[in-house]
Amino acid sequence: MDQLLLECPGMENGGRFPIEHTGRGRDISPGFSIGNVSPKAKTLAVTLEDVKHPLFKEFTHWLIWNIPAGPEIPPAIPAGRAVPGLGNARQGIGYGLYRYAGPKPPKGSRHTYRFTVYALDSEIDLAFPATKNRFIRKAKGHILQQGSLICDFE
Repeated sequence: MDQLLLECPGMENGGRFPIEHTGRGRDISPGFSIGNVSPKAKTLAVTLEDVKHPLFKEFTHWLIWNIPAGPEIPPAIPAGRAVPGLGNARQGIGYGLYRYAGPKPPKGSRHTYRFTVYALDSEIDLAFPATKNRFIRKAKGHILQQGSLICDFE
């Protein structure tokens, strides 16, 4: 499986999370440029997780799936279970309830966050409330590729 190549304005893998995309800034989802997307991909999905959360192994901040496959995911995706302007993509629950919710760790603590973009060979039909774990179970066997971007905040 070839890996997806992710680029995000203002973010470098292993770098610092831009304040604009956090709960201390505008708290808007970043945009992504995606390289190496398989021609067999029909949809994309994105998760954002706090991978250094003190209480949970991986704390989900955002889940969106059924984004039409392509070389870009736009920034500032609006809240809602369905996103009509993005091919009726679906958003699940986590720290963000049917919306993007960026990092906002306690002041003075540093957490590590991981965006993962998945390329899938189909749409995923997932009943609400949809969580990351339910999405991964349902998507198993449909994931063609994935790529990650990791950043720290605070």
